[in-house]
Amino acid sequence: MLYQNYSFEQSQNQIFSVLKELQIAKLLYKANIRKGCGLSALEMFQRLVMIVFHGKNLFRSLESKHNDHAVSKNTYYRFLSNPSFNWKKFLLLLAVRVTTALRKLTCKSRVTVLVLDDSVLRRNRSKDVELLAKVYDHVFHEFVRGFNLLALGWSDGFSFIPVSFVLLSSAKLRNRYQEADQNIDHRTNGWKSRMESMLQKPEAALRMVESALAAGIHADYILMDSWFTTEPFVKILSDLGLDVIGMVKDLKQRYDYNGRLYTLPQLAKIAMDRSNTHIYRSLLVRTRKHHLPVRIVFVRNRNKKSALLYILSTDNALSEDEIIRIYGMRWNIETFFKASKSLLKLGREFQTRSYDSAVAHTAIVFARYTFLEWLRRQENDLKTYGGLFFELCEDVQDMELSDALRSLMSLFMETINGYGTEETETIKSKVTNWIASQSRYIKGLFQNLCWES
Repeated sequence: MLYQNYSFEQSQNQIFSVLKELQIAKLLYKANIRKGCGLSALEMFQRLVMIVFHGKNLFRSLESKHNDHAVSKNTYYRFLSNPSFNWKKFLLLLAVRVTTALRKLTCKSRVTVLVLDDSVLRRNRSKDVELLAKVYDHVFHEFVRGFNLLALGWSDGFSFIPVSFVLLSSAKLRNRYQEADQNIDHRTNGWKSRMESMLQKPEAALRMVESALAAGIHADYILMDSWFTTEPFVKILSDLGLDVIGMVKDLKQRYDYNGRLYTLPQLAKIAMDRSNTHIYRSLLVRTRKHHLPVRIVFVRNRNKKSALLYILSTDNALSEDEIIRIYGMRWNIETFFKASKSLLKLGREFQTRSYDSAVAHTAIVFARYTFLEWLRRQENDLKTYGGLFFELCEDVQDMELSDALRSLMSLFMETINGYGTEETETIKSKVTNWIASQSRYIKGLFQNLCWES
């Protein structure tokens, strides 16, 4: 963990030790992230990872005193916009390595989950960004310019590790402000990412889940919000061998209960009439089309007592308490989005029009989050990401103000001791009177002032 008395260089060395421990150089090579000349891919990656902890963007970082290497910003942008680099594969390989190590730290009975969610990356001031689209922001209920970031993460209830992502543009041509660059080689990873960005959200989500499972990511359940918890999508995930726990929205869908079809409010009325508690209750039902046996838990909404929340689980052996507890692990991805945007500068660190650069930047931000989780887990520290981030940002101060004032006064005293006696006494008197007229802080600095040479 990064303690408060750590300097920037110590924090940087700690991050670099994590890169070495996780063998990041090998992961970059496997993801085809290589350079033929100049700085190595690992050195470029290290610098891009550490930029955010200077508290500056790329442009300001290159101009700062910490930039002791003559590397132009064009070198960084060429590295970020290379279409042959497979950043998504790199992030997936990193997630496999970290989750495999974390699973060894916990007992086998501990529940692990995959969490699927999306968030909007706004680019309202952009016009010529590749594949920029009009997307709907469900938080503010409005259409904005930007991308829909679809993310998949892994959690064991203590740590959250981003596994994969897709920067979705829009599947509809009329909603895209810019099209893909046709000069990109169609055989490259960059072109494949561009085609993936124009998929429907469920199809893109399914590809991510399939890739994660094929790579060796282990999870007992997959958690989703109400947008993804639809019968067709739940059926597909169940066929993959994953149990689903997700929030369900009341859209007048019907469920089979004792041979009859009921809506969610009707099922809730049946469940609550048979319950001795007014907090939650559940029923075993079947979906209408695919006849999937599911358990629906009805929970009182504490923010609106007259409303109910509906949580669906395909694992009917789970109790109501356990379903609610496991679904609560989905909140980890919300804090992940918050930390990535507000602290790790997701979507705000580089000004570029290339879609490849946007993908590379997102992968680097997710990798930063993974490194911080690795450090937190190693030290078993429960600090928040806010504290962890600002502790990492602590820089080495050149000199404290108090030390600087004392040094200047010492130099001044040495200088005036070389003057004549009459002149020296006059200066000493003036300085003593000046100190006496200053604030308590200044008086405290020079309370042990000694004029003897």
